[in-house]
Amino acid sequence: MKYVSTRGQAPARSFSDILLAGLAEDGGLFMPETWPQFTAEDWRDMRSLPYAQLAARVMAPFMAGSIDQKTLLRLCRDAYANFDHAAIAPLVQIEDGLFVQELFHGPTLAFKDMAMQLLGRLFDHVLTERDERVTIVGATSGDTGSAAIEACKGRERLSVVILHPEGRTSDVQRRQMTTVLDPNISNLAVQGTFDDCQDLVKAMFADMPFRNEMRLSAVNSINWARIAAQIPYYVYAALSLGAPDREISFAVPTGNFGNVLAAWVARRMGLPVRHLCVGSNRNDILTRFLNTNDMTARAVVPSLSPSMDIQVSSNFERLLFEFLDRDSESCASLMTGFRQTGKMDVPESVWSSIHGLFSGLALDDEATTTEIRNVHQKSQYLADPHTIIGIAAGRKFRQPGIPMVAMATAHPAKFPDAMRAATGIFPALPPSLADLFDREERFRVVPNTLNLVEDAVRSGVLNNDR
Repeated sequence: MKYVSTRGQAPARSFSDILLAGLAEDGGLFMPETWPQFTAEDWRDMRSLPYAQLAARVMAPFMAGSIDQKTLLRLCRDAYANFDHAAIAPLVQIEDGLFVQELFHGPTLAFKDMAMQLLGRLFDHVLTERDERVTIVGATSGDTGSAAIEACKGRERLSVVILHPEGRTSDVQRRQMTTVLDPNISNLAVQGTFDDCQDLVKAMFADMPFRNEMRLSAVNSINWARIAAQIPYYVYAALSLGAPDREISFAVPTGNFGNVLAAWVARRMGLPVRHLCVGSNRNDILTRFLNTNDMTARAVVPSLSPSMDIQVSSNFERLLFEFLDRDSESCASLMTGFRQTGKMDVPESVWSSIHGLFSGLALDDEATTTEIRNVHQKSQYLADPHTIIGIAAGRKFRQPGIPMVAMATAHPAKFPDAMRAATGIFPALPPSLADLFDREERFRVVPNTLNLVEDAVRSGVLNNDR
């Protein structure tokens, strides 16, 4: 399997190459040169597989020529061995025809563990084979950072530097990152928004002397491996509910568009997915685009669901590339124009095709709190402020006879203040994190300035190497 850039100016590469590269040199995102296809019989054969084995089967085509199936299966089994639910990604029915898939049973209580636990092991495997070392830089709006740190801490061939927006994550989210004191881990609190953090990461990759000096790699969902590792849980849910002999729809609380993109990829591979619903908070650029073709960036406003406080959704570029029939020149032009003007003029025909498959729903903080309370009262299900928006979107767009699965992206204990305000319940952290607020924190506050952030990254990595 080879990979190409959405902007067309980078050479085709293998999976191992793009795993380590993260972002293409032309600023684009890597995509598979061709899409693997599974038949109805292939899907049926996967129904009885344990999660780790199913994940290896689904991802194997994306890694062909780089990682053999036996090695991939071993890495998957190892990645999911420490999850606290035997099903790994269990389904819970909360209403007639409406299900929740819980993706928060990993070590950091968020869906990012589903991909990140495998990603850390993939890095280790490839770097050991090549006898190399890399510096991972990542931006987080809340959960990616802690999942990356948990997956990569203590690994000798990886230095990890995570940027988070100062004061714009929950206390639990921040402490899950900043209390990990392994020498290969550094945390930077950027004086800005998540979009600023994400822009800084992309700018570091675009600074070729710095990129080469530090041997940069990425764990954000700009790295295709993250998307590949999220496809299996959509397959798992669909097969559990009757696919391929029955259609299914998904509702996904969405910030950077990577999670819902993985659902679209599963559909592209032949899974019978009828509809994809995107849930947004008050930062509703995706919902506005999907419903009215209005892709206009506004100021990022803090909300009860901080992981979705985003106006520039990186992975939308991958979807745009596909719906432009892989016209990399047009894709690059639209993305460059968007970054310059804050507005993207997607051709009406392209928007119409996307709109035929995707719908969007946005909730402000008041509506989010109300939904948390109502769902708990009616179904006794405690959904965090991100998950509840997915549930609301799923309820709005479900169709008769087609199961709708809303993705539960975080454990409610990560947002205790919001949960208590909505339900009166203060959900407890699991025993492994019970002393989180007693642990020492270590992080550095930095201005939203590229050269100062690069200096901080360089300093953190040099300290790691001593």
